[in-house]
Amino acid sequence: MTQRNAPTVFILDFGAQYSQLIARRVRESGVYCEIVPHDAPWSALSARDPAALILSGGPESALVDDAPDMDEAILESGVPIFGICYGMQLLAREIGAELVKLDHAEYGPASLIVGNRDTPLFDGVPDESRIWMSHGDSVVRLPEGYVALASTARCHVAAMGNLKKKIYATQFHPEVVHTQHGKAILANFLHEIAGLGDDWKMENFVERATAEIREKVGSAKVICALSGGVDSAVAATLVSRAIGEQLTCIFVDHGLLRKGEADQVVAAFRDILHLNVVAVDARKRFLKKLRGIEDPEKKRIVIGHEFIRVFEEEAERVKGAKFLVQGTLYPDVIESKTPESKAGHKIKSHHNVGGLPKKMKFKLVEPLRALFKDEVRELGRVLGLPEGIVRRQPFPGPGLAVRIIGDITEDRLQIVRDADAIVREEIDAAPLDPHPWQYFAVLTPVKSVGVMGDGRTYANLVAVRAITSEDGMTADWARLPHELMERISSRIVNEVQGVNRVAYDITTKPPATVEWE
Repeated sequence: MTQRNAPTVFILDFGAQYSQLIARRVRESGVYCEIVPHDAPWSALSARDPAALILSGGPESALVDDAPDMDEAILESGVPIFGICYGMQLLAREIGAELVKLDHAEYGPASLIVGNRDTPLFDGVPDESRIWMSHGDSVVRLPEGYVALASTARCHVAAMGNLKKKIYATQFHPEVVHTQHGKAILANFLHEIAGLGDDWKMENFVERATAEIREKVGSAKVICALSGGVDSAVAATLVSRAIGEQLTCIFVDHGLLRKGEADQVVAAFRDILHLNVVAVDARKRFLKKLRGIEDPEKKRIVIGHEFIRVFEEEAERVKGAKFLVQGTLYPDVIESKTPESKAGHKIKSHHNVGGLPKKMKFKLVEPLRALFKDEVRELGRVLGLPEGIVRRQPFPGPGLAVRIIGDITEDRLQIVRDADAIVREEIDAAPLDPHPWQYFAVLTPVKSVGVMGDGRTYANLVAVRAITSEDGMTADWARLPHELMERISSRIVNEVQGVNRVAYDITTKPPATVEWE
């Protein structure tokens, strides 16, 4: 998507997993931005009259011969530049600074000491604050015209700048929530140094997206994949606003939904959102395809392929259908390895991304592909969606298939469905602050010995997962009250047949993912 008649910040992507997180922070500051490959030629960028450039981090070292590089004309362009982590190291190398490989890489929290206040970069930031480091190389000497602005115990040049040329960089990551005043640092660069306003809002995104959807689709018919979650609801509403009756929504009940969810979804989309919805009962079809498959990656791919097959069959009944709308978000894309980030690592396939067949009858329309979950919720409110839909907790497209470790059967589905309903009911009713971002039950492949009444049991272990998060990229386990955890455990063991033990997952992301599969 392109932003017309607005100052644009370009983020040069050097393969960082956080490139879109940088974009999100920039947008939070009311500035429009786009991500481009790190080797984008200056001639192409200058034609768009960039207001500022941000160089992302990346997994490589700027000291190796084939390190990702940028057009050398960028450094002399006169445009304000901000480098982050690898972006700082690349800048350092290009300006003739001394860059060395550390004996021991530095990862995680550190204390930043601001030592130079001659620039507004650290306005509003205390002399000492918490930051997040992730680097194996370090700048130890700067050339004339550049000054060190801040340091840590292990990093003499944790931030640097050329005040005259408006070129700045930080060795730490201001975009992540772990950096205490990161938002303020980025905002200072954008507003105080680059001189940009804060007039880009979500309403602008709606205007731009609807115009580009109309341009892309033309008069063709469009099918939207409804999963019941907030992503597909917002995507469908946005596309409906753009093309109206050209849109037909298809809701596939793959038998992997939560308790009572199929009926609730159809009613919500037809009665509340007033969309044209075709409901397809494909429960037996999906279970047959998944029979005997235990590998989580294969599950996701099988489900993704089968979704497309169902849509293709339904499309035969929709004359002129050429496009498929999906509620793909950036976390889906980045965990499946984005084309912009060739150095990124694939974590898992998503049915929206990595699970799609190579040959499809439809062209994809993914209007939310550049957004994070909280931005999608904001967009939903701008579009006028009911709060009950906007605030719905994330639910994976493959559904309960990724919450059953091992083989998927009707009996195992019933166990996890009943346990999940108890988890959601109890946490929904609890006065928690903060309220968990996502919470659910997982059926493990573990069985254990127990005692119920006077008899011995050998039954399933159910794990409960509840996390707090801002955007799904990182997550912490929710500190639920012990009384609430006791109530959840007691109810699951007593009310769900086939379960005699409950465990609580206290793993953060990273190193784990939110879902178990």
